[in-house]
Parts: sequence; structure tokens; C-alpha cells
Amino acid sequence: MSIAVGDTIPDVAIHTVENGKPSPTTTAELLGTGRVVLFAVPGAFTPTCSKEHLPSYVASAAELSEQGVDRIVCISVNDPFVMHAWAQAEGVGEEIVMASDGNGDFAEAIGQAVDASGFGLGTRSKRYAMVIEDGVVTSFMPEADGFSAVASLGSCVVDALKA
Repeated sequence: MSIAVGDTIPDVAIHTVENGKPSPTTTAELLGTGRVVLFAVPGAFTPTCSKEHLPSYVASAAELSEQGVDRIVCISVNDPFVMHAWAQAEGVGEEIVMASDGNGDFAEAIGQAVDASGFGLGTRSKRYAMVIEDGVVTSFMPEADGFSAVASLGSCVVDALKA
């Protein structure tokens, strides 16, 4: 069953990188307070994720902040070191928190896990964006095919918040 508007974000263990080391946290800690934009990518350093999806949030960060967003979080089924290296390679800066759902537990918990083993990627997350307010999903923008970057771009979230 897929997560939907009105659902509370499940509390799952994830990681970020702090001072060059993996730092355990939970989705409740990272996503549970304030207005948060969460977007998921199938994989760090992959073409669409690196050329379109992540850059759309880097470009939209200031405008999202103007719309009352307290935190922007990118999550992927990659290890925390890969997420950190990807952030550095893409010049993400401090505006976006890079979160590792290394085992795919969060993707599974919200019904967004996908078998990408045909591409040699194992289990990954479908691509989506959502707005979460105090732990509750207020807007959910999944990609129809799980992989395209059309409905879940940073500009789409800005438009949804302005509506």
C-alpha cells in the first residue's frame, strides 16, 4: 500500500553524514517537525537524478524557503557515503539534507520500493516528491512510471505550495 495525503510518515532508521561519518537518525526526527519537502531518487549519480531531479531542488531551494519550507530532504537507497559524495559532486551545499535509506526500509514502508535488479540496481525507491507538515503528508507527487522526472521536480513542489 502506497503512502497517501493525510498519512503519517512511518518512523524508520536512516542515516545522514555528519563530520565525515555516518550519523544515525530516524524519519521521525528528520521529517516529523515543521514543513518538509522530501524527494526520492532511484540512485545517486544516475543520469536523470544528477542532471534533472537533484539540480531542480538546488535551483528551487530559495523559492521553497520563501513558501515556508523548513527543510528539503533528498532520500535514496544508497549508503550515506555515496549520498555525501553525490552532494559534494553536485554542489548541494547546506540547503538540502542528503539522507540514506541504505536498506530500502523507508521505501518499503511507504510502498515506494521497486525492483530495479534488471538494471543491476537491486531494490530502489521510485521517484516522488512530497510535502510533509509535522509528520503528516499534505502533498504527494509520485512519478507515473516511478522513474521519470516530470511530476516531482522542485518547480512542481513550488507550484503546489503556491496553489
